[in-house]
Parts: sequence; C-alpha cells; structure tokens
Amino acid sequence: MNNTSLSPEAPARGGDTDYQLKSFLPYQLSVASNAVSALIAERYRKRFGLKVPEWRVMAVLGDAASAGGRLTQRDLAEATLMDKVAVNRACKVLEERGLIARAENVRDGRSHLLELTGEGEGIYREVMPMARATERELFDGFAPSEEAALREMLGRMRARAVALAGQGG
Repeated sequence: MNNTSLSPEAPARGGDTDYQLKSFLPYQLSVASNAVSALIAERYRKRFGLKVPEWRVMAVLGDAASAGGRLTQRDLAEATLMDKVAVNRACKVLEERGLIARAENVRDGRSHLLELTGEGEGIYREVMPMARATERELFDGFAPSEEAALREMLGRMRARAVALAGQGG
C-alpha cells in the first residue's frame, strides 16, 4: 500500500460509514509510528547494527541509568510496550554483544536486573543525538504550537486507551 495515499482527514464522528482501513485511527497511528521508527532505525542500524527492539531496550535502559536504576525484563516490556518474547530476544542479542549486563535481583530471585555496559552506554550516547536530530527533521514545517499540541494529544490518547483497557473496554 502506498503510504502517501493515506488521508490525514479524520472521518466524521457518529454515523460513520467509512470502513476503509486508511481512516481507522489505530492503523494511522501504527503506520506513522512504523514509518518514524524505520527512519530512525535505518540511520543507526547502518552504524551500530541495532534493530528497533534492541534500540528501544537500550534507550529505556539508558533512561533508567540516568535515574540511577536498573530494570528487569518485565519492566522493559512494560516501558516499551513490546511483548515479553521480543524483549527477551533483544536482551539476549544485546547481552551477547556485550552492550547490556545482567545482575542478580536480590529482591526477586526469579528475575535479573539489566543495565547498559560501558560499551552500551557509549552507543546510547552516540545514538540519542542522532535520534533527536531526526526528530527535529520530522518536525520541520510544524509550528512549535503544533508540535506541542501533537505531543499533548498523543499523551491524552495513550492515557485514554490505558483507562479504557483498565475498564475492560
């Protein structure tokens, strides 16, 4: 499917008879997210050999390190919204490459605490500016108020989805 044919216009609310996938919000969000992730991933895959799930794990661990913490694989799955199998595979690859280290979790003997190694931290420090630069490129042509509004609306959309999921709806 040609992504350029996706209309940014939302269908009318209520009485909607537009059943085309291109006007379905979850599809639009997924396609936009995949396009942005693919763009960023391509830029650092060539240089660092990281796939999107591996980079997401590293990014979350990098954020946790700046807050002085280490995370379990369960924490990573919750933070990235990736399934446990994808997180497990990414962690295995990163550990084999020496980019993350696993330590005993004294609070819970069934899990381990993960953190970036020195080499992993070095890659994290190189990739984050690349990712932020790409983010700035993506927002070229947006007014600062539009960027702020988009970020605010996405936050509200996520919070609403979490609330609805908590209601079983």
